[in-house]
Amino acid sequence: MASTIHCDIVSAEAEIFSGDAAMVVVPGEEGELGIAPRHAPLLTRLVPGQVRVILPESGEEQFFYISGGLLEIQPHVVTVLSDTAQRAGDLDEAAALKAKEEAERAIKDRSAGMEVAQAQAQLAEAMAQLAALERFRKQLKR
Repeated sequence: MASTIHCDIVSAEAEIFSGDAAMVVVPGEEGELGIAPRHAPLLTRLVPGQVRVILPESGEEQFFYISGGLLEIQPHVVTVLSDTAQRAGDLDEAAALKAKEEAERAIKDRSAGMEVAQAQAQLAEAMAQLAALERFRKQLKR
């Protein structure tokens, strides 16, 4: 039997994923973190990006978008808590592209109503959503 770790991905609205994983990869503040079974306990902040859950047995990857949040790791459980979390396949590409364009425009035109820091955060979220969609589509083509 393959070694596994239980993974829960939870948003403010609902539980998005709950199940066993061979590996979980999350976007940490210092870069991607890979969590394998029996990982040392850890509590850290997450940035907007994608979470990859590698399923045991099949090795299939499932992709999720998070808007940032917290990660708690225990030896046999990893929990991702985020204000917003969605399966990559459920993301709205048109809305993400529109948000990216608005944020880029606000950064260029500082007289717009949006503050630069807010526009940069919106841009990071939109870029993370688009990256999650792209990886999800690449996986479908395999």
